[in-house]
Amino acid sequence: MFKNHPKGLIVAFFTNMGERFGFYTMMAILVLFLQARYGLSEADAGGYYSWFYFAIYALALIGGMLADWTRKYKLVILLGQIIMFAGYAIIALPNMPLSIALAGLFTIALGNGLFKGNLQAVVGQMYDGEKYKGLRDKAYMIFYMGINIGAFFAPFVATGVRNWWLKIHGFAHHGDLPALCHSMINGTISPENTAQLQGLADNVMLDKQPVADLMAFANEYVDIFARGYNWAFAIAAGAMIISLLVYVIFNKMLPNKEKIVVAEKEKTTDKSSKNTLGLVVAGSLMAATCFLVVFIGWIIQKFSFNWDLSYLQVLNQSFVDMAHLPAKEIDVIKQLDYKLGLAIGLFVAFLTYISSISTKEEKPRVGALSLVFIVVLFFWMSFHQNGLTLTFFARSYVVTKVDSFTFLFFNLASILCVIATIAGAFLAFRNVKDKKNLAIGLPLFFFVGFVCMLFINYFTASGLNPEMATFSFFEKLKTAFSFVSCNDMMLKQNPIGPEVFQSFNPLFIVALTPLVMGFFSWLNDKKVEPSTPKKIGFGMIIAALGFVVVLIASLKLTSPHLLGGSVPTESMRVSPYWLMSSYLILTIAELFLSPMGLSFVSKVAPSRFQGLMQGGWLLATAVGNKLLFVGSLMWGRIDLYMLWGIFIICCILSALFIFSIMKKLEAATK
Repeated sequence: MFKNHPKGLIVAFFTNMGERFGFYTMMAILVLFLQARYGLSEADAGGYYSWFYFAIYALALIGGMLADWTRKYKLVILLGQIIMFAGYAIIALPNMPLSIALAGLFTIALGNGLFKGNLQAVVGQMYDGEKYKGLRDKAYMIFYMGINIGAFFAPFVATGVRNWWLKIHGFAHHGDLPALCHSMINGTISPENTAQLQGLADNVMLDKQPVADLMAFANEYVDIFARGYNWAFAIAAGAMIISLLVYVIFNKMLPNKEKIVVAEKEKTTDKSSKNTLGLVVAGSLMAATCFLVVFIGWIIQKFSFNWDLSYLQVLNQSFVDMAHLPAKEIDVIKQLDYKLGLAIGLFVAFLTYISSISTKEEKPRVGALSLVFIVVLFFWMSFHQNGLTLTFFARSYVVTKVDSFTFLFFNLASILCVIATIAGAFLAFRNVKDKKNLAIGLPLFFFVGFVCMLFINYFTASGLNPEMATFSFFEKLKTAFSFVSCNDMMLKQNPIGPEVFQSFNPLFIVALTPLVMGFFSWLNDKKVEPSTPKKIGFGMIIAALGFVVVLIASLKLTSPHLLGGSVPTESMRVSPYWLMSSYLILTIAELFLSPMGLSFVSKVAPSRFQGLMQGGWLLATAVGNKLLFVGSLMWGRIDLYMLWGIFIICCILSALFIFSIMKKLEAATK
C-alpha cells in the first residue's frame, strides 16, 4: 500500500492516530458526558458540542496562518500536540464545574487547530515534486485510512472504561438513566417517570437488591457514570503522549520545506496597502454579517410573538401542526444571536480577505476553492450529526440488548476476530495461485472463524455462558459450529452502548478505502474516472441516502417531543442494523468527499496560501459544525422523520450547486 510513497506518509498518519483517538473519544461520549455530569438538555448539550467542534476547526485557521508566516510547520504541529494533551488532562479531572470543563474543551480545540491543518499541509508538501505528484489523491486516501485505525478503538475503550467503573461500584449501564436521575435530583420528575426510574434503577443494581432511596441512587449513579467518562478522557490524554513520542522521534522523515513564493515583483508599500485594505473590507463584512444575523433573529422574534395566530394559519400553521409546536415557541430564533453571526462572519471575512490579496493569476483558484468550501459546510453540518442527534437516536431508539451474533460487532475482541476472519478469506481466495497468501489466509480464516463461532455460542456479554460449563468437549464443539445458541433465552441478553456506534465510521473507512481506491483505479484504467470536484458532488448525494435510511427507520417511532421525558421501551426501539447501515453509507460519502477535498485544496491552492487554504477548508468545516445545533435544537421539537429530512435536503441542494459550477471547478485543477 505504501509502495512508491515517501516514508514521511507513514510517520504522518501514525502521528495523527493520537489526535484521532481523542477526536472519536469526544465524538462518542462528549454530549453524553455533558448531559450525565451537568444534567443539560439535548439542546444545551448540543450547543456546547457545536461550539467545541466549531473551535476545533476554526482555530485551524490561526494554526495555518502561524505556520505560513513562520514557515515552521513542524514546530507548530509539536506545540499543538502538547496543548491538546493539556486539554484532555483538564477534562479528565472529576467533579469539575462546567466552566473548567469548557476551558479544557477550548484547550483541546486550540491544540487541534495548531495541529490538524498543518499536518495535512505537510502531507501535501511531500507530493509537490514531480516524482510523487501523480500519487497525491492516493496518498490522502491512505493517510485518511491510516489515521482512522486509532479512531476505531476509541469508542470501544471509552465504553469499556465507563462500564468497568460502573461495575466496580455495583452498577450496570443504561444510557437513559442519567436524564431521569437529574429529573429526580431537580424535583421535576413526574409520578409516571418516577415509577420508570424505580424499575430501571432496580435493573442496573448488580446485587439485584431493590433501590430503597431513589434520591440517593440518583446522585450516586450520575456521579459514577460521569466519572467513568473522566477515565476515558484520561486515556485519550495517554494516547496523545504516544502520538507525541512518535512525532518527536521520527519527524525527520517529514519535509522541512520553507516555501519559496514566486510572485510578481511589487513594491512593499503596495503589498502592505493591499493587505490593509483587504483586512478592512473583510472586517467590515464580518461585522455586517453579524449584524444581519442578529437583525433577522430580532425580526423573526418580534413577528413570532405579535402575529395573530389566525394570520399564522395562512402562512405556516401547516408546519406548526406537523411539528406539534406553537409558532411563538420555536426556539431556533434564540440561536440567531451575535455569536452565530460572528461564526458565519468569520467565514465570510476569510473568503473576502483571501480573495482581496490574491493576484490576478491566483483569483480563479481561490474562487474555485471558496465555492467548494461553501458546499462542504453543509456536508459537515449533516455528517457530524453522528456525534449528536444520531448518538441521541442510538441511546434512545436503538434496542439496548442484542442477540449473540449482532453482539459480535459491539465487543472489541469479537469484532477483531470478525475482521481477522474476513482478512483471512481475502488473502486465501483473492488469488488461489499465490501459495504464500493461501498459506497465511486459510489458517487465519478457519481458526479465527472458529473463534467467532465460540463468541456467538460460547460466551455472553457477561462472560462464559454458564450452561456451557456442563457440556462435554464434543458438545461444546458442536455448539460452536451451530448458529443456534444453546440457550434461547440468551439470544437478546447482550447489552450494547450508544458510544460503540462511533467505531463503525472509522472501521468502514479502513475497510472501504482500498475498495474505493480500487474502484477509482479501475475507472481510471477505463479512462472514465470522475474529476475530484465530481467525486465531491457524488459524495453529497450518497450522504443524502445515508439519512434516508435512518428516516425510514424513524417512520413508526414515537418522536421525543411526544414522550414527555419518559424512556422508550424496548418495543419502541429499532434494530442497530438501521444505524449501522446509515453509518456505512455516510462513510462512503465521506470517502468520496473528505480526502478528495483535501487533495483538491492541496492541488489548487496557490503555493503561498497552502497552509492558509488548508485552514480555510477546516474553517468551512467549523461553520458546518457550528450549525450542528440545528439538529439538537430540533430534537424534541419536531418529528424524527422531519429532522432527518433537513439534512437530506441540505445534501441534495449542495450536490446540485456543485454540479452547476463543475466547469469552473475542473478548470481550476488544470
